[in-house]
Amino acid sequence: MVKDICHHLAQTMRPIEKYCDSKETRKAETLQMSSGRYQVSIPMSKINTNGLPGTTSNDLKTFTGGAVLSFHNICYRVKVKSGFLCCRKTVEKEILTNINGIMKPGLNAILGPTGGGKSSLLDVLAARKDPHGLSGDVLINGAPRPANFKCNSGYVVQDDVVMGTLTVRENLQFSAALRLPTTMTNREKNARINMVIQELGLDKVADSKVGTQFIRGVSGGERKRTSIAMELITDPAILFLDEPTTGLDSSTANAVLLLLKRMSKQGRTIIFSIHQPRYSIFKLFDSLTLLASGRLMFHGPAQEALEYFESIGYHCEPYNNPADFFLDVINGDSSAVVLNREDRDDEAEETEAPAKKDTPLIDKLAEFYVNSSFFRETKVELDQFSVGPKKKKSLAYKEITYATSFCHQLKWISRRSFKNLLGNPQASIAQIIVTAILGLVIGAIFYDLKHDPTGIQNRAGVLFFLTTNQCFSSVSAVELLVVEKKLFIHEYISGYYRVSSYFFGKLLSDFLPMRMLPSIIFTCITYFMLGLKPVVEAFFIMMFTLMMVAYAASSMALAIAAGQSVVSVATLLMTICFVFMMIFSGLLVNLRTIAPWLSWLQYFSIPRYGYTALQHNEFLGLNFCPGLNVTANSSCSFATCTGEEFLANQGIDLSPWGLWKNHVALACMIVIFLTIAYLKLLLLKKFS
Repeated sequence: MVKDICHHLAQTMRPIEKYCDSKETRKAETLQMSSGRYQVSIPMSKINTNGLPGTTSNDLKTFTGGAVLSFHNICYRVKVKSGFLCCRKTVEKEILTNINGIMKPGLNAILGPTGGGKSSLLDVLAARKDPHGLSGDVLINGAPRPANFKCNSGYVVQDDVVMGTLTVRENLQFSAALRLPTTMTNREKNARINMVIQELGLDKVADSKVGTQFIRGVSGGERKRTSIAMELITDPAILFLDEPTTGLDSSTANAVLLLLKRMSKQGRTIIFSIHQPRYSIFKLFDSLTLLASGRLMFHGPAQEALEYFESIGYHCEPYNNPADFFLDVINGDSSAVVLNREDRDDEAEETEAPAKKDTPLIDKLAEFYVNSSFFRETKVELDQFSVGPKKKKSLAYKEITYATSFCHQLKWISRRSFKNLLGNPQASIAQIIVTAILGLVIGAIFYDLKHDPTGIQNRAGVLFFLTTNQCFSSVSAVELLVVEKKLFIHEYISGYYRVSSYFFGKLLSDFLPMRMLPSIIFTCITYFMLGLKPVVEAFFIMMFTLMMVAYAASSMALAIAAGQSVVSVATLLMTICFVFMMIFSGLLVNLRTIAPWLSWLQYFSIPRYGYTALQHNEFLGLNFCPGLNVTANSSCSFATCTGEEFLANQGIDLSPWGLWKNHVALACMIVIFLTIAYLKLLLLKKFS
């Protein structure tokens, strides 16, 4: 009996001792900071491999202080346009106001209501916000963030941006190949990949596809862990995560946070925003930052937040989730019980005195925090990390330097894009099958064209259809840049590759083969079924013309789609452009009859150049008057007897240049449109 009582008392006292120990540790640490003894001792011989001043990743993990990130007087403003048309005004909106704090090795949570500034603060700390409108300092171990900080720290976005058609291991191999230095051997890189896979518990699904909307893949939790693994390849000392539990059930979310907790015990500083964690997740937090309307409500040890709110008059009911309670208090919910004045301590009396009764609740809570002991202790600690009067300029927003060369990046991007193409049958195999079926249908409709007046109409019609079909089938190229926009922006900011490597890699592995193959299939099926001119040269000219039309139309699609976020918008713009181009192609209206003030539009029509080239290639040398030997000086009862006459009526030049100038024009349009697409990617706003 006595033994049971003693055991029960021991179990009861354990959390109290843990709380006292953590509180005493925090006080001792504060005393060390105030006395100036909180110093980082790192060998000068160590090389900076993770973007932190004079430290290696291993040093940061073995050193007691770790990578300490401090932020001083962070203010962030953005310009927002309001109103309509001529009445539009540009208003400056304040997103963050005088945010101060310290993030140490461990789990550092940023909590707050929707629109409170959680993601904005996270992006500011990770150097992923537009520096315009941003003021204040973010320091790493007391020094400004170095160049390439964005690349050497890890950042996991809210929406998992991994290539779903690849396996978990293939995604990690891509990250390792582009982010690890070329001095590392393939064996060392594979060892790093295997270590990360084991650390995150991805052994069973390492060779399974991540999954897309068409392909069944790994679970939501495993997909999130894959996103984290992509960032752990570089072994960063600081890891940022934006809403890591979004889209996960409570059990999976808890498993992800337990994983992050284990990682934080290895010396990593993990900073993440989170919206509404359950209690089992909340109790894992080491540090808590509460934000509302861009202002600090609380910043300090997470387990002392309840005591702080109780000291200012807000009591959390038993069995209530602390995270929900904090949001209730901030939002002014009546379920957050307010203590009577006589139950509050002296500190609460002092902090409430300056606040006016008519002051909004968020302003009151912000003022309470500014007058609290937590804020004073944080300021003392921040003063120790200040760079002093001679501040060094942060290099975090400087141009990215890459770990690998352009050719190395081009090879890996092309390889991944080609694998993605093969692994996505909806985009590749389906397109080839549709092309083959359509070719057979057209061949059956226009089968065996005759050399009579009906043959003229049928030839003109089928050549027009082939040209316009190439244009409209190229609309699918819109998805080439739109679907992967988030993936591209994330990987570019993280230093995977250059814009040029990505652009040319997509052209080589996706753009060129997927526009060339349908043209070859279409020509091989239709040419012989239609009974077109039986000349080898004419066959290959037709194939080349259809390819050039497809490339020109696809280039135009890329130029329109680059920078767009919605596929439907880009597709609509493409369709409207092609409809107007069809009018000026030369079939629906004779181009010689168009008014001079409109005729210049024909020079911007892609179908016109393709249709003219196909007509020149097919009609030249044909005779459409059966049984008559038509010469230049003879005549017959038909309006048009020869292909030359038909071409002349259409205003088409009969010389060889009349054929090839159309291909030159299409080549120029391809170069111009691809240049526009590349420049739009280059100038794309890559900060949130």
